[in-house]
Amino acid sequence: MSVIILAIESSCDDTSAAVLKDGVVLSNVTAGQKVHQDYGGVVPEVASRAHQKNIVPTVAQALKQAKVHRTDLSAIAFTRGPGLIGSLHVGVCFAKGMALSLGIPMIEVHHLRAHVLAHFAEDPKPSFPFLCLTVSGGHTQIVQVNDPYNLVVLGSTIDDAAGEAFDKTGKLLGLDYPAGPLVDKLAQSGEPKYQFTEPKIDGLDFSFSGLKTSILYFLKKQLQENPDFVKENINHICRSVQDRIVSILLNKLELAALETGIKAVAIAGGVSANSGLRKSFAEKGSKLGWETYIPAFQYCTDNAGMIAVAGYFKYLKADFVGQEVIATPRLK
Repeated sequence: MSVIILAIESSCDDTSAAVLKDGVVLSNVTAGQKVHQDYGGVVPEVASRAHQKNIVPTVAQALKQAKVHRTDLSAIAFTRGPGLIGSLHVGVCFAKGMALSLGIPMIEVHHLRAHVLAHFAEDPKPSFPFLCLTVSGGHTQIVQVNDPYNLVVLGSTIDDAAGEAFDKTGKLLGLDYPAGPLVDKLAQSGEPKYQFTEPKIDGLDFSFSGLKTSILYFLKKQLQENPDFVKENINHICRSVQDRIVSILLNKLELAALETGIKAVAIAGGVSANSGLRKSFAEKGSKLGWETYIPAFQYCTDNAGMIAVAGYFKYLKADFVGQEVIATPRLK
């Protein structure tokens, strides 16, 4: 009998539902929330209310696209955490209610584990063990993936995430939220004319707070001398900042590969959609003899397809949870 899983992702401001059958993602639907652009960042209460509005039609669309009826489902997978408590609560409660009504098991999924396992949504898929640099708006990690059930964090950010550095830079430049993709777009027609210092952090951990401060003071100084500095040089600023963030990420990843001896190397998370990171990652991989892997764009940002894949691996081990499960915003 086929294993058919409905997956729900609601950790931040995107409501997403996906259907997976025997390890193959049949649909992956996401409803975004443009309202946060007016505030320059995600407003938790607004996000929670939008999830309540979006979750029923999003799930219905995912089932329709997959040509699956809810009575065909074997289990429901959902993001338990980490994330915004209100947003997570909507997804968890919906999953609990639907699973209870259908009499099927539930599978809790860790959001970051799902980003890593998104590499198994489509071919080519990495072999084990492999290293994965997971980079998003809220998280930056290097993980050694020994198998789908054994993931070891080798390094993580001690303060801000790389995605946050992109967004905060964009905000300083007057760009709309989310600014990361806009910085990427502007950087493509710029030159790395300005130098920002790479933080000196021992081991495989990251730090981006110092870089953000450096960018802030740089812009203040330049604007005092020329009020039109940002307007006249925004492409070059974006390229310079992007190149530094990418170099920080890839230098640590190179160190991790050297220390572990692992040649299969991957990147994942929302920032892995950044064109500068993808290009530099491919170039470094070619230079160092890595087997490199990047998920398709639809599996880079927050999406239920990756939750479905992670849930499928847990289903194979009958790793289920009961109705007592709750959303956990700081899930370890």
